[in-house]
Amino acid sequence: MATKTFKEAYGVLQQHAQTLRDQQEPNIDDLLTIVTESVGAYKVCQERIDAVEKALEKALSDTVAEPKAAAPAAKKPPPSRAFEEDEPDDIPF
Repeated sequence: MATKTFKEAYGVLQQHAQTLRDQQEPNIDDLLTIVTESVGAYKVCQERIDAVEKALEKALSDTVAEPKAAAPAAKKPPPSRAFEEDEPDDIPF
């Protein structure tokens, strides 16, 4: 069974996982088929995930371009401590 879409491949993985969980005893006759189909489905899923990650990275890098010569941020002076020094430290609130 050759799967072409992520959804189909993921469905194969889910189906085989459920089959293996439901077995009381391992069915050796079907095991090779299950493993072979699962590996193929996994590869399809991984290829799709990799393609989406690359496309997202490209899209994000194209839209989030850093400014070439950013002006340095103006430094804010520290807040005045004069008010705090005039007030007592034991204000009850």
